Amino acid sequence: MSLTLKSVHSLHVYVHDLEQTRALFCDKLDFAEIGHAESDTQISAVFQAGACLFVASQPVGEGGRAARFLAKHPAGIGTVVFEVEDIDQTAQLLDERGATLIDDIQTHVDDDGTWASVSVTTPFGDTTFRFVERAGYRGVFPGFERYDTPRGGHNRYGFTHIDHITSNFATMSPALLWLQHVLGFERYWDVAFHTAEWGDAVGSGLKSVVMWDPASGIKLANNEPARPYFKKSQINVFFEDHRGPGVQHAALATRDIQRTVRGLRADEVAFMPTPNTYYDALPQRLERMGVGQIDEDYDELRDLEILVDGEKDGAYLLQIFLAELAELHDDKKAGPFFLEIIERKGDDGFGAGNFLALFESIERQQTAAGRA
Repeated sequence: MSLTLKSVHSLHVYVHDLEQTRALFCDKLDFAEIGHAESDTQISAVFQAGACLFVASQPVGEGGRAARFLAKHPAGIGTVVFEVEDIDQTAQLLDERGATLIDDIQTHVDDDGTWASVSVTTPFGDTTFRFVERAGYRGVFPGFERYDTPRGGHNRYGFTHIDHITSNFATMSPALLWLQHVLGFERYWDVAFHTAEWGDAVGSGLKSVVMWDPASGIKLANNEPARPYFKKSQINVFFEDHRGPGVQHAALATRDIQRTVRGLRADEVAFMPTPNTYYDALPQRLERMGVGQIDEDYDELRDLEILVDGEKDGAYLLQIFLAELAELHDDKKAGPFFLEIIERKGDDGFGAGNFLALFESIERQQTAAGRA
């Protein structure tokens, strides 16, 4: 039996400043605001582009989930929501496999159908997982008011869905075992490297393992620091900045990354930098990996600082990483979470070469900010 997973439904982020978050998603990323909710403890808004759905909540009083999360962490992902086909089977299996259920199945009904969900604690720090079955339910979320007309945002950058989610740990083995034995995920991809291997006399390293659910294709990447210089690893810096394990970034898929990045750069969205030397060696590196020719112009990729990687002839991926929210908002409380943009052209992997480029880019940012 399986958990009947279908997709990553949404990500719930807890923030100190909802207007700041609204400006990022609506004004910069062209998401539409499709609904909102208010209570005595927090105010929330829902942002959507394609099947990419984010819920942002800001505390306005004591005792709410957002306030409790932010009392321990900077802004970040507090809940990952998965859509499932059969909530009864999902809840039964989770219970039998030793998951810690937060509650029994919660059911909400609107004029069109039913929303049923169950939540569990996880080894991902204070991030919980929620499993949801929508049987004709047309509301945004229970307790939320859907706007008759979405506010702003037309998804002109063509975001389609959440491609994957990446989390950082001081030690990832408990999370990998939990994903395997409780959620039924399988090992999909892994990499380990140290930047000292590429000529850095100090540097730092990581180990990364991607786990996936073969039936749905959901992929969760997991990182831990590697010795030597464990404490200097950008994975450990995230762990310390976030004050525990948690979601480092989420990847938004697009069908035309060049158009997407060109538009975002014109709107002054900040990205993690990529050195020119990366592009000097790119054609030869793609030949060595067996990718061969790509459709894109190398000079334009250099100008936009888009990364390219792949593992076989004619199959590759293109990706780029926005700056951490703390830098985007010039606000340390906004936290180390960031967004990735990815376009897949026949490659379902994670780009080991790009992984190194991202790793080094984050380290440069952290060094410049005096955090490494």
